[in-house]
Amino acid sequence: MTEIIKRILTSGVLLSIFYAAILNKVILTIALVFCLYQLLYEFSNLVKKIFKQNYKILILLTLILTYLTYIIIKTWIVLSVDANNNKIIFFILISICIASDIGGITFGKIFKGKKLTKISPNKTYSGLIGSYVLSLLTTTIFFKEYFELFDLIISTLVISTFSQLGDLTISYLKRKVKIKDTSNILPGHGGFLDRFDGFLLAMPIGYLVYSIL
Repeated sequence: MTEIIKRILTSGVLLSIFYAAILNKVILTIALVFCLYQLLYEFSNLVKKIFKQNYKILILLTLILTYLTYIIIKTWIVLSVDANNNKIIFFILISICIASDIGGITFGKIFKGKKLTKISPNKTYSGLIGSYVLSLLTTTIFFKEYFELFDLIISTLVISTFSQLGDLTISYLKRKVKIKDTSNILPGHGGFLDRFDGFLLAMPIGYLVYSIL
């Protein structure tokens, strides 16, 4: 089975779980608790390989756990308690992160060009442009009725930027410890950090941006 087939099948499973979680609070809770555990586990492996001093490891993991817990609780509240407006914002954030990822990969493979940074050799300027283009197309087509066009464009550019920064941050950590994926739990994708790296940084920034609009 090729990597692309694995990615497609895994994405299908993830989308199915996501849809079921939206409909059922028990499934949502179980899924989010597992996400918290797996993300902390993968972060822990990276931190332990980078730092040797136990006190540094403990401090960093405590900060990471606090940050991840905030994201998980915020997601649970938005999907199970909050009004529909916050759910729309959540779906916009998800859409921008996915579009940024797909746009970057697609444009990068088609147009190639100059490398963006040494942190991640696969990142190119054409991929950077592709991330913005596909993100803007996605939000202006599917979410234009919820926000003013100017606000939607600005917020999309900001959130896409932080999604890409999240991706680069995890890429930097992986490059530092010389690994390709943070785990192999998601066939074709790697680990949870490989899949959700952009969302981890884009989500809190996204909620802040939309609270201002």
